[in-house]
Amino acid sequence: MGSFNDFAIVCQALGQTQSRLQIVALAADFLAALGPEEAPAAARFMVGRTLPQGAEKPLNISGRAIWKIVAEIAGAADQGEEIFAAATDFGEAIEMALRLRPDDPEPTLTIAEVARRCAEIAAFEGRNSRRLKLDALRDLFTRASALEGKYLTKILIGEMRHGLSEGLMLEAIARMAARPIAEIRRLNMLEGDLGRVVERLRAATPIADAAPPSAGAPEATEARRSPAIIRNADRAAETVTAASEAPRPLRPMLAQPAANVAEAFRILNGALALEHKLDGARVQIHSGPFGVRLWSRRLNEITPSLPEVVETIGRLEGRRAILDGEVIAIDPAGRPLAFQDVMRRFGRVHDVARMRMERPVRLFVFDLIGLDGELLIDAPYERRYAALAELADRAGLGRAGRILPASVAEGDRFYARAIADGYEGVMAKSLASPYMPGARGRGWLKIKHARTLDLAIVAAEWGYGRRHGWLSNYHLAARDPARGGFVEVGKTFKGLTDEDFREMTEKLLALKLEERGGVVAVRPEIVVEVAYSDIQRSPQYDGGMALRFARIVGIRTDKHADEADTIDAVAAAFDRQTLKPLAAP
Repeated sequence: MGSFNDFAIVCQALGQTQSRLQIVALAADFLAALGPEEAPAAARFMVGRTLPQGAEKPLNISGRAIWKIVAEIAGAADQGEEIFAAATDFGEAIEMALRLRPDDPEPTLTIAEVARRCAEIAAFEGRNSRRLKLDALRDLFTRASALEGKYLTKILIGEMRHGLSEGLMLEAIARMAARPIAEIRRLNMLEGDLGRVVERLRAATPIADAAPPSAGAPEATEARRSPAIIRNADRAAETVTAASEAPRPLRPMLAQPAANVAEAFRILNGALALEHKLDGARVQIHSGPFGVRLWSRRLNEITPSLPEVVETIGRLEGRRAILDGEVIAIDPAGRPLAFQDVMRRFGRVHDVARMRMERPVRLFVFDLIGLDGELLIDAPYERRYAALAELADRAGLGRAGRILPASVAEGDRFYARAIADGYEGVMAKSLASPYMPGARGRGWLKIKHARTLDLAIVAAEWGYGRRHGWLSNYHLAARDPARGGFVEVGKTFKGLTDEDFREMTEKLLALKLEERGGVVAVRPEIVVEVAYSDIQRSPQYDGGMALRFARIVGIRTDKHADEADTIDAVAAAFDRQTLKPLAAP
């Protein structure tokens, strides 16, 4: 059985090396040494995920709850302030607290046991769920050594910060299985979960055959590959994605920002389509003999929440298809409502009939990922859309407005009409682009009227005056893929209503890590769409940039924090500005 203490030691070693190759080798060697039942969980844990993507339920465990339990176990309640002052992060604070115990327990936890307990914590529901969650958490930390407690905490709050990104983990998996990295990346696109990728490979690979090649390169020769290893990642993934009676969602393809239609023409070499960009929520739809099932952008199943969408897709009469689309909320006159209105429908399992009457939704489809058992992700967008149009017209499915512009001028006119009609902007799509699950490729570009970024809230300040008692000045941060974690780029308290402030305060307190001087540091889970006037240079923030006149225009409950915009995206937006004002001294 894989020792959780060994896992913690490897994570500690990962955090002490700056070498990309060493990080990959450490992770690969550790995964290769584990049995096939524990390697998938270890792969998830190493990047700060507790449960398989697409089967996630929130643990609903706050940093404050973890600290309270650990402080009680270690008798550290009176030393919290000095511990947090000395610690570099929350995980290290927990380790320091646990070291105050007279004796460090002998390591007995296993990776499989930690994975099982995390799943149990997420599954607890009902009146006693809070007590059951805390009891399970107390048992884990009571048995955990100080080092184990550090990394148990980091897994639970989703912040490993040891330099092993998902991209490097894919390289480690490729090395572990002696497979080409391109094949592993593709399998991950289709499976949508690192653990399932490892599970598929390890189930077909004896442990002895999974050792990395001596040269250290994942592109091993055919002679070195075990005959038991999967030969065709596409076929393996299609089995569960396009043809199974129990369908599994793919991660949605993502878009990069473009400044205007002219830039989109340049990037896509003039061979593109423009579509209205709807202010709705992404939904992936699977239709087949199993019926109709729906998933959100975050791969959470939402079938019971949207019965009218299920009924609409029922017009396909059981034909096997995988569609990508957008759901918008509409008012009694059929006019679209704001993003926040549609998100009130997602995930709801109670009062669905009432909400259907109060907040009806309408579906628009814009891509066809699979049809009649064939996965279409490699087909060019032009072919996919032609098949989608035929299918949608036959079944009466809504589609967003779209043109094939012959010139930038024609595209500009379409964009101007879209803005005048109240759309967010337009999407520009290369006619030759494949569908890349989970990737933010250059084949899709979003051109929005307002300058906005999707950023994570990493801290908040207690308000005063009318906002007294609420956390209302939010610290906004972009992802830093190179170093891991998040980099602050500004603050704002603008854009939310009093009710929003109340709800946000409750959510942020549940994610609390520590509090100093009226500033509450939180686990970066909440993503907000932030509009701004421009970006300025600023030595005040680690990223060297700050948003001016930032205001929150939407709470992106459909996005994970690891889908927030990167500091590179902020830098690119800064570079696109005509004027680049310097911060005042």
